[in-house]
This record gives sequence, structure tokens and C-alpha cells, in this order.
Amino acid sequence: MLEFHTFITWALIGLIWHVQIVQYPLFLDVGREAFSRYHCGHCLRIAFVVVPLMLLEVASAIGVLWLGERASLFLFSLPWIAMVWLATFLIQVPIHDQLTEFGWSESVIQKLVRTNWLRTVAWTVRGLLLAWIFIG
Repeated sequence: MLEFHTFITWALIGLIWHVQIVQYPLFLDVGREAFSRYHCGHCLRIAFVVVPLMLLEVASAIGVLWLGERASLFLFSLPWIAMVWLATFLIQVPIHDQLTEFGWSESVIQKLVRTNWLRTVAWTVRGLLLAWIFIG
């Protein structure tokens, strides 16, 4: 179960790095006229990938705990899930809501990219902690 959980976390890491390096910066290049439609499409499509994986990450973490895993690296990795969820719903979602409501804004898009580093780093640290269980 820990292997499956780690796999899900690393799938999310790959996804967040793609979003951080490719998707969000490209928002600046879409243009004002096409942005609202593009952004709406992005949000709908990315949700079909991200939401199930995030829920699976939490569910599998609970499963790993339920099965008795108490490795300190695993336990230390758990608060990073909370950090990602808090950053998602308290920072990223409100910024996306601004973009949905007001449209293209260079400063808001730059804020989206800048603040998303919190999730990118948190998920990456979490994945490295989980990987270290198997390496060490």
C-alpha cells in the first residue's frame, strides 16, 4: 500500500511541475480575448486529473496508517499533504476565481505562478521523504 501511495504522490509531483513550468506561465501568452475561454477549459480539464489524484493521495495515506505504517519519514510526510490542500484552497483557488471573474491580468497570473511554488515545493519534499523510505 505504501508503494501505491508513493506512486500517487509522484504522479501529483509530475503534474504540479508541469503546471508550474508549462501551464501557468503560458497563461501570459494566451491573450486577453481568448483567455477566459482558455482558463475555463484549463480549470475544468485539470480538475478531472487533479481532484481524483488528490483524493486518492489522502485516502491511501489513511490506508497506509490504518495498515500500521509508522516509519518516521512517512509520518513526517503527512503534514505536507495538509500544506498542499491549504495552499490549494486558500491561495490558488481564489486566484483562479479572480482570473475567472476578471479575465486576463498579468499581475494576477504572475501571482498564480509565484504562489504555486508553495505547492510545488511541498509536494516535492513529500515525495522525496517517501522515496527515501525505499532508498534508505
